[in-house]
Amino acid sequence: METTTQQTMTYRQAVREAMREALQKDDRVFLMGEDVGRYGGCFNVSEGMLKEFGEDRIIDTPLSESGFTGCGIGAAVAGMRPIVEIMTVNFSLLAADQIINTAAILQYMSGGQFNVPIVIRMATGGGKQLAAQHSRSMEGWYAHIPGLKILVPATIEDARSMLWPALEDPDPVLIFENSTLYNYQEEWSGNGATVDIRSAKVRRQGRDVSILTYGIGLYKSLEAAEMLAEEGIEAEVVDLRVLRPLDDETILSSVAKTNRVVIVDEGWKSGGISAELSARIMEHCFYDLDCPVERVCGEEVPAPYAKHLEQAALPQPQNIVDAVKKMGGLHG
Repeated sequence: METTTQQTMTYRQAVREAMREALQKDDRVFLMGEDVGRYGGCFNVSEGMLKEFGEDRIIDTPLSESGFTGCGIGAAVAGMRPIVEIMTVNFSLLAADQIINTAAILQYMSGGQFNVPIVIRMATGGGKQLAAQHSRSMEGWYAHIPGLKILVPATIEDARSMLWPALEDPDPVLIFENSTLYNYQEEWSGNGATVDIRSAKVRRQGRDVSILTYGIGLYKSLEAAEMLAEEGIEAEVVDLRVLRPLDDETILSSVAKTNRVVIVDEGWKSGGISAELSARIMEHCFYDLDCPVERVCGEEVPAPYAKHLEQAALPQPQNIVDAVKKMGGLHG
């Protein structure tokens, strides 16, 4: 009989343990990226792993995102299972050609002869005063690209358990880890079970409005839901978890249940994932809606450095509450 043990784990530890487990289970797995070895990673995610696994499997690279991402793609095609770490999503643009014009299309361009089983991890989002060149939320932009799978784990369980199925996937998987979550901690069962990397998950049941979100937005949405509950409004919070492919079934089922939708996304509103979600809801659930879809997104400015300005530029629980109340027709 399988036994589980409850333990308190930070998001950072969850990602580290997921990588350690993968390295232990499969000799083809290795980690590469800037400062992942001796420095222990920009966010200390890979601390201690160089000593445990050695330089052949924890590989410090030059400051060349295009170069080491290309090396990872080549290794994946040759049969390895690389985990490539890019410090922040901003820097991934230097590797965009490799990701979009090689990894995403090689299976198609080769007529099915080659797959690219690579996992690319990167920190995303603002909130840590890392200024405009380190604080973008571009996961929705990558979700536009056929051939990629886009994961955004928000919980300890997902951070701990999404990596292995991502490595088993024959196609490239990008994992976006919100930088403000690394110190977040919660109880975890410690059973090592993997999780589904294709489905959204309802984190809070409700009847009055659906809040669709992901990443750090999950916790802001749950806080907003508690604030609304005090006024008798029950919000259902859906953690998207996977931005490509989107789980239409879970999303549309929630909308049909509550008849109202608020989408919460740290990314910019124009051309973002919130626009895609809104369009799908209008296409498939128009007659279920009691009012237009509302969106709570990051302000369309480069991320400010000053703390008060940065927080003002990001969605906050009160903004979500205000968006819900704007809809009208809700009676506590």
